[in-house]
Amino acid sequence: MILKKILLSAIFLFGLTYVQAQEPTKEVPEDWFHLDFANDNYRGVSVDKAYAELLKDKKTKTVIVAIIDSGIEVDHEDLKDNIWINTDEVAGNGIDDDKNGYIDDINGWNFIGNAKGEMINNDNLEVTRLYVIYSKKYKGKTASDFKGKKLLAFNEYLAIKDDFEGRVNSAKQTLTSIEGFIATINKADSTMKAELKKDEYTIEEVNAFESEKEDVKKAKQVLAYTSSMNISIDDMQEGIDHFNDQLEYNLNFEFEPRALVGDDYENKKEKFYGNNIMEGPDAFHGTHVAGTIGAVRNNDIGMNGIATDVKIMVLRTVPNGDERDKDVANSIIYAVDNGAKIINMSFGKSYSPYKKVVDKAVKYAEKKGVLLVHAAGNDGQDNDLKKNFPNAGYLKGGKRCKTWIEVGASSWKEKGNFVAGFSNYGQKTVDIFAPGMQIYATVPDNKYKMSQGTSMASPVVAGVAALVLSYYPDLTAVQLKDILLKSAADYKSSEVTVPGTKDKKTEFKTLSVSGGVVNAYNALKLAESMAK
Repeated sequence: MILKKILLSAIFLFGLTYVQAQEPTKEVPEDWFHLDFANDNYRGVSVDKAYAELLKDKKTKTVIVAIIDSGIEVDHEDLKDNIWINTDEVAGNGIDDDKNGYIDDINGWNFIGNAKGEMINNDNLEVTRLYVIYSKKYKGKTASDFKGKKLLAFNEYLAIKDDFEGRVNSAKQTLTSIEGFIATINKADSTMKAELKKDEYTIEEVNAFESEKEDVKKAKQVLAYTSSMNISIDDMQEGIDHFNDQLEYNLNFEFEPRALVGDDYENKKEKFYGNNIMEGPDAFHGTHVAGTIGAVRNNDIGMNGIATDVKIMVLRTVPNGDERDKDVANSIIYAVDNGAKIINMSFGKSYSPYKKVVDKAVKYAEKKGVLLVHAAGNDGQDNDLKKNFPNAGYLKGGKRCKTWIEVGASSWKEKGNFVAGFSNYGQKTVDIFAPGMQIYATVPDNKYKMSQGTSMASPVVAGVAALVLSYYPDLTAVQLKDILLKSAADYKSSEVTVPGTKDKKTEFKTLSVSGGVVNAYNALKLAESMAK
């Protein structure tokens, strides 16, 4: 959220464009996404209403939900009781007791580390990896050097080259703008200190100070705007760190961390590598996702997860950068083989060079009756027209996975603004929307924070799916998906702003298959009617 505020401020001061920038938002209840629209006037998923009216004295069966992500703080005060434990493995004995190929995999597995306990934190974007591969083959060549299929491959290289170089230039430009923003704030601060003749002042004093000097007027404007956005100089550093990381790691074609893992990366059939360290260097994202699904309910600590009888299986696969297809495939297979019935995947990228490998794992999950829930992405794009991976479409045969749910992000805002402006969408490729703005959940060090993105919307759907399945365990994955889509809160005819645009309008039904927002109360009622 802070990064988006910084970028919005850069727009204000420098005219920089950035599709994900959001207007500052008002304070909302921490549990708004649990609330009911009719009762509470928030477009939540009616979880609290479901527990209060439908689920009293009903029995449940535990559902294992695998979270493929950046890692999870498994001893978090509000998560530890709901973390999956592999009871067939003896902790810390250095033996593969259950003979599944993974030694001491007590809570899951980390596919981006090695047996020494070392772990990858930063990695390239997939476009960077492809740029390196293609450049070795095509650099210095022209279209006249190729014909037929070879020309098509060369043109693909040119498209990747343009994409890569565009991202590098954008990161450099944005970094320069944020640094300029800091300089502007510092100058405004110095001006006001001199005019007010004091080292500390309040924004009320700034607003009340009258002057005809142009530099003072400018300083007042900058400080008032910065105050309204609730941004500090320390917050600026988050933006600088983000784009420095992009240039140093994600978009640096000379950076190659994979050797640390020690696997044969070109061997896509290889499964047994990594380690059992679940948290990793930066587990913010995965811990937040886990809390939304399965933070312990009604324990007077922190927050309530959506599902009450759930166990969280941890699969660390996603670095600061793009996840690798081989690791994604192995994580899906591990989850299926170890009893997960739902897999949450809050990650994505624009390229998937080994999609066949991922497809094979997805088909395996589909065959075994596992529901896969995936975030649609945060580029404000139409996924019907632009690629976002992984996805439900198989390369071979043109079919789609029947147990896959693609999730866009909705908001607490009213009327035409309840679709998150950053969310990807697609009438054919995005199945359903779910709350994804200002989601309050667990983060490392036994803390709790708000975050937003389709990454936050996907676990809302996964959580509702786990809730329904725990009370109706005989449902198949296909039936469960059908229930979630058919019972979605119906906003089809509502006029909304198209994500990624300022004022282009459309009916909500054009943005997804269901035309609705996932709803736990409706889903449980439909499941009950099916059970009868």
